[in-house]
Amino acid sequence: MNSIRLRPLSHLFFALFLTFAAVGNTSAQQVGAAPAVSKEGVTPGATAAAAPAAAAGATTGDAAAISAGDALFKGNCAQCHAVNEVVVGPALGGITKRRPMSWILPWVKNSSKVVASGDEYAVKLFNQYQKQQMPSFQLSDAEITSIVSYITSEEGKGSAQTAGGVTTDNQSKVDGKTDGGGADATAGAGQYVDILLIVLVVVLIVLVVTLVIIANIMKDVLRGRKDLDGRDVEVLEQRFDFSKLYKAPAVRWIAGVVFVLVVLYESVQGVMAIGLSQGYQPTQPIAFSHKLHAGENQINCSYCHTSVYKSKSANIPSANICMNCHSQIKTESPEIKKIYRAIERKQPIQWVRIHNLPDLAYFNHSQHTQVGGIECQTCHGPIQNMEVVYQYSALTMGWCINCHRETPLNTKGNGYYDNLVKLHNASNNGVPFTVSSNGGTECSKCHY
Repeated sequence: MNSIRLRPLSHLFFALFLTFAAVGNTSAQQVGAAPAVSKEGVTPGATAAAAPAAAAGATTGDAAAISAGDALFKGNCAQCHAVNEVVVGPALGGITKRRPMSWILPWVKNSSKVVASGDEYAVKLFNQYQKQQMPSFQLSDAEITSIVSYITSEEGKGSAQTAGGVTTDNQSKVDGKTDGGGADATAGAGQYVDILLIVLVVVLIVLVVTLVIIANIMKDVLRGRKDLDGRDVEVLEQRFDFSKLYKAPAVRWIAGVVFVLVVLYESVQGVMAIGLSQGYQPTQPIAFSHKLHAGENQINCSYCHTSVYKSKSANIPSANICMNCHSQIKTESPEIKKIYRAIERKQPIQWVRIHNLPDLAYFNHSQHTQVGGIECQTCHGPIQNMEVVYQYSALTMGWCINCHRETPLNTKGNGYYDNLVKLHNASNNGVPFTVSSNGGTECSKCHY
């Protein structure tokens, strides 16, 4: 049967396709791209992917400091920084090699003051990152030191090993130095792999075209033969009938099952999302920019939300707080004139509420900000970068409980917790004393 010779062509084509696909996939896996950098900030209560290793030169007794630094880093730094990657601000890996602790401590507490002092390194860093001012943090020297210990323990992990040189390259710009290795070497390797993949794709296309041409030539030759029987002619002239494929009962059954599963999944997701407002971003009656006020002008949150450190609620600022500045600044702005009209009419500005917990849940701002030392960005996200504020976090019960389970409770200097911490440590083998350990996940804490 001469026509039977046509069949190995399709088999050869299929085998070559699988071979090239496997080679391309293996190459891509070996090189690997640097992971995407999340710019959404830290999720409170997120669990670290792995327990931090002991820092270089650190002793076993530093494990507690590293654990505490991990929690502090996630609560205060992770919105803008990563250890081995550039996010909003520079990568923090190797910070102790670039700057001494005597510089790091005042920088974390009040970076604007360090920049204003004319410190050369601080000014270069400030200019390199688009003059984005880092907020001040009310952290003790011990807390900052624990954060640095955690950073040191995480240096070189994860993407830094495959995308080596990210931190070095960016920080060398600040230091005024250049580094010929690291990122350049990785970029060169990635470039060669890209070229190899392009060549393989071109070869595959040429091979496919060649096989198609050969198959057509063989068909023409066989059609001119007169010694072919009916079966050979049938094989030679056969065409693939797509109608049989989509009319097949098995295909229709699979498509039906997939359709039902998709509808069921979307229905469950829709029901589970009822009452959730994450991402909610309403239009406000006055175009107020938190990026301008809290970001560029560094106005502290408590200046406008005056009760955030001393009350259950973080109040909406009244018009007279706005007028403290805008009686002199941008008085002709159309948006500012709306404030004047509200004052003249003795009517409050009808701000649209964004964050709204259900009445059955009790939440106290001062308990978290004043007592717990939680930064506003932990729950509200990078508020200093938002032109129009939106609900950053889910604010679900599970989200709050996870935060309570993972956030260590700062008990230093508070004798009330001494015995509790001792009892906890005696029975939990070094597990941190968290909010949950102090009853933070009891139902009556939020529901009573």
